Amino acid sequence: MTQILPATSRKAIKLARRLLREGEAVAFPTDTLYGVGVNAFERFAVRQIFTVKGRPADKAIPVFIYQIDDLNLIARDVPNRAWPLLQKFWPGALTVVLPKVAALPSDVTAGQDTVAARIPDHPVSLDLVIQVGRPLAVTSANLSGQAAPTTAQGVAQQLGGRIPLILDGGLTAVGQPSTIIDLSVTPPRLLRQGAIDFAALQEFLPDLEGG
Repeated sequence: MTQILPATSRKAIKLARRLLREGEAVAFPTDTLYGVGVNAFERFAVRQIFTVKGRPADKAIPVFIYQIDDLNLIARDVPNRAWPLLQKFWPGALTVVLPKVAALPSDVTAGQDTVAARIPDHPVSLDLVIQVGRPLAVTSANLSGQAAPTTAQGVAQQLGGRIPLILDGGLTAVGQPSTIIDLSVTPPRLLRQGAIDFAALQEFLPDLEGG
């Protein structure tokens, strides 16, 4: 059975924290779409996301952090040119791919040596990262191949009965996925066009490819 509780309820946030700390998956609103997340450093929990969504094992899961200084918890060898970009677009709908730290489970990154990192611009998402005390592995709260939901009800239609809790924060503000750029390669490359357009990124990365 899946509970749907208001994201504004402290009781609901405490329940979400407990579930996440126990290795369960929880769905919640982000600044782009609804996401389903787990503790990124709990290997069994990460595997649950793949099962819940029917997600192919070769698709990595992005990781949410709370602040830029936390990037070193999940990534290494961050190029100097990345910092002005991150200061401009974080928190926000920008996901960056960087070399991962050894401690991050390979289940999160689908066996790759890189991790996709983001700081969401949403109070519920950020609060959960703080409450759990670890970065969260978060992907869209939908069945693999289906439309990504922008409401808690949309999540319930696809993942109801598969996860214990959905935090209802109303309609998400952006309604489209984050933009993804790969900073682990030179020159950097656009992997997915999302809420942030190519031209805005080129102001910081003139040699950005893939637009």
